[in-house]
Amino acid sequence: MKNTNKTARVLIYIGLIVWALVNLFPVYWMFTFSLKDNAEIFGENVAGLPQHWLWSNYTSALKTGNMGVYFLNSGIVAVITILITLAVALMATFALTRLIWKRRRTMNKFFMLGLTIPIHASIVPVYVTLSRLHLLNTYAALIVPYAAFSLSMAILVCTGFMNEIPRELDESACIDGCNTWGIFFRIIVPLMKPAVATVGIYTFLQCWNELMFANIFISKAALKTLPVGIQALSGQYTTAWGPVGAALVVATFPTLFIYIFLSKKIQESFIAGAVKG
Repeated sequence: MKNTNKTARVLIYIGLIVWALVNLFPVYWMFTFSLKDNAEIFGENVAGLPQHWLWSNYTSALKTGNMGVYFLNSGIVAVITILITLAVALMATFALTRLIWKRRRTMNKFFMLGLTIPIHASIVPVYVTLSRLHLLNTYAALIVPYAAFSLSMAILVCTGFMNEIPRELDESACIDGCNTWGIFFRIIVPLMKPAVATVGIYTFLQCWNELMFANIFISKAALKTLPVGIQALSGQYTTAWGPVGAALVVATFPTLFIYIFLSKKIQESFIAGAVKG
């Protein structure tokens, strides 16, 4: 039996290693892709390490392709969108789950209705609204729609977590003289860290990778985001694909790093509520 268990364990580890390599290969390929010239990319050395490590591709992407400016724009939009989404979602969820008021169930259904609306199906009305408010070609032209379309999922995630927090904590805090805002900031918010991490990553991915809104609502080069900038690197007749790969690395690796640092909180969010007691 011991030999059988050891064999099964070895096979499981081998399978996990193979699965990890399969998942890591695209990251490896993209990184090596960013350090090659067109000749290596299209036939001479597709999957191997670069014969000549062209770090100049990153210089071309950051300076010639303005990836540094686009990266900063994407960062500003992403950070402000995440802060707005988290603040509104946490407060709305607190009002929907902990406070007693008329029509709160109806309001919750109204928020959940946002999950059924595809983000890009609303391009025309959002564009008209932003145009009339004179918000086109501003950061707000992206921040407001991104936060609005992320809100439904954020409230859904936060509701599951907040319902698991015992209401006795609210009552104890109230007896100790804590008001509603004190209960929210001192009791609820500190216990919502896994939900905050989950909503933060979800919102970050939504606005960091979005192309359609960024391409339509922003026409000024100084305000464009990374997806639009990467799209502009592709020429009409010839394209140096090395700088394109460098731009993709610049756009992709921050997401990987953020997930690595917040992976523990994300895992906690997946198992929250699975065990009660």
